[in-house]
Amino acid sequence: MPALLYNFFMDLILASASPRRREILSKAGYKFRVVPSDYEEKILTLNYNDQIVKNCAYNKALDVFKKNQNSLIIASDTVVVLDNIILGKPKDKTDAFKMLKALSNKKHFVATSICLMNKNNVLGDIQKTFVTFKKLSDDEINNYLNSKKPFDKAGSYGIQDDGFDFAINIQGDIDNVIGFPMRLFEKMFSCIS
Repeated sequence: MPALLYNFFMDLILASASPRRREILSKAGYKFRVVPSDYEEKILTLNYNDQIVKNCAYNKALDVFKKNQNSLIIASDTVVVLDNIILGKPKDKTDAFKMLKALSNKKHFVATSICLMNKNNVLGDIQKTFVTFKKLSDDEINNYLNSKKPFDKAGSYGIQDDGFDFAINIQGDIDNVIGFPMRLFEKMFSCIS
């Protein structure tokens, strides 16, 4: 079934409470319900590999699919990776400061996995975008932290935040850094049946 018809006839569920993912999907014209997953992310290693992020997205989708088996579930997971170490969401302001200080004047990547699940198929894929930060002063970091914006975001930053000017180079899809690579999603969505 073509993706647009699927979107019209089938119940789409975004298994995420992320306002950024909701906004990206809505702007692209998709109609969906939001049913956040109760899956508790447990990353047992700080060392990055693609399967960790894919597993998180898969488990989020599976959790929501169990109660919504006539729907297409859209799940996603995003991590920030510096020197092959996963930077998750900060525990507190001190943790956020350390992350941003570590990212200062360095190149890192953002990896986002998408899982689409219905009763016929499970599709999973991952996309990476490389981001380079300028050299950050302690004052710049503290001013950003005082905005309270970074505390619910992997790597302690939101590239879309007002006034965020830490990134000096982005190689790849900026939607991926925000948390939902739309082009990858649409490619996968066109393949689901």
